[in-house]
Amino acid sequence: MEIATRQASGGTVVDVIGDITLFNSPQVRSAVLAALRAAEAKRVILNLKQVRYIDSSGVASLVEGLKASRDTGIRLALVGLSPAARQVLELTRLLKLFEVHESEEQALSA
Repeated sequence: MEIATRQASGGTVVDVIGDITLFNSPQVRSAVLAALRAAEAKRVILNLKQVRYIDSSGVASLVEGLKASRDTGIRLALVGLSPAARQVLELTRLLKLFEVHESEEQALSA
């Protein structure tokens, strides 16, 4: 798994490459929380275009990031959900709680 954080016009983007599982979900959680704490803009975009699978611990990391974003008033958006990742969030009925966009550009302009 690879995680990179970068600044974009209007927000901070956290790029995640690889599946989010029990073994690496703490890295994802740390990256999202750090981006929220350091966000210079009022938006953090979690780019999941290269994530094929998210297990329950990965979902927990996303939910923790969502809670932290609401506590800080910084918007958190998910971008590029694969069909499998989208299905996991739909089955857990969490998809409707997240701000979800198809592209980074849409998320940054929303």
